[in-house]
Amino acid sequence: MNLRDFSSVEKRRKAVEKEFGVNLKNIGSFTLEEGAASAHNCENMIGAAQVPLGIAGPLRLRSGQARDYYIPLATTEGALVASVNRGCKAITESGGAMVDNYRVGATRGPVFRVNSIAESTLLATFLVKHFKELKSVAEKTSHHLTLKKIMTRGVGKYRFVRFVFDTQDAMGMNMATIATDAIVTAIKEKVGVRCVALAGNYDVDKKPSFLNLIEGRGIKVWAEVTLLSKVLRNVLKTDAKKMYETWLAKCMIGSAMSGSMGYNGHYANIVAALFLATGQDLGHVVEGSLGITSAEIQGEDLYISVYLPDLMVGIVGGGTGLATQKEAMSLLGVKNSQAFAEIVGSAVLAGEISLLASLSEGTLAQAHKQLARGGK
Repeated sequence: MNLRDFSSVEKRRKAVEKEFGVNLKNIGSFTLEEGAASAHNCENMIGAAQVPLGIAGPLRLRSGQARDYYIPLATTEGALVASVNRGCKAITESGGAMVDNYRVGATRGPVFRVNSIAESTLLATFLVKHFKELKSVAEKTSHHLTLKKIMTRGVGKYRFVRFVFDTQDAMGMNMATIATDAIVTAIKEKVGVRCVALAGNYDVDKKPSFLNLIEGRGIKVWAEVTLLSKVLRNVLKTDAKKMYETWLAKCMIGSAMSGSMGYNGHYANIVAALFLATGQDLGHVVEGSLGITSAEIQGEDLYISVYLPDLMVGIVGGGTGLATQKEAMSLLGVKNSQAFAEIVGSAVLAGEISLLASLSEGTLAQAHKQLARGGK
């Protein structure tokens, strides 16, 4: 069966029903978006998988002028939205989260085959001496892309290269891939080396890696708050010492013992829910799981911060233009991808706070029993 022979979602759905003897009536249809989604977001489209969408907040951010946000979260995990909501309340009642960001850029990392160490060095030297020329080649492929940096390492008969691009408010992997392809063609013409793969895992795209943890990718984000003792007591039902001990044992020592690349509680939970709600590429959730949560007792208060070095996000392109995702993004009212990344980081901070508080007071199982299983 070739689903490309059927011109509409409805016809493809009926063909699948007939072929496999199943009833797909509960698979949602995109009606108004069918043409756009089929053309840009999903091939052989037969409908839409519906995921519950919740909201948490207000979450106060103090990046310049203080502002409150409501966070859209798409998830099937009971207790997640409630947990983030409690973290938002704790942050807001403590005066809000301070946030900062740095745009690293989208990366694409081809691997070249060389005949010797000398040829590997020749390629590395060419990349440095001809940066401006390669930058011009890349930027001819898009008016929204800038080549910022080139990293390269050689091993054996392979030379790995990491091109770093500013892609403005798009997540930018399509732009980075097209630009890198043009650069690779120019390198082959000038140096004569063969590109084995346009993506050679030196990007590193959609995989956890220490390179991305160290160098950063997409947008780096920091968020911090000092939780007041009254908030710890009244909102989180714990205290600074208990929460600090839980953080130290779990995020630091536990992560070291397990060889984790993420010294945190559950970044991926919040990143995935926000990504799905706002039309981000879900493959980059694994990169968003990287990061470090830190904590420090300050009298009876508790300072807590998160660092996410690898957020691949955008507010244009990809799934951000789909109706539901566009509406979810509109709740945030952001005007650029860096502002959106700061919201993601702050929401992650809220999630870390609530989880660590729940663990420190011993109510994690009870919360899931009550909210995820409908218990009493």
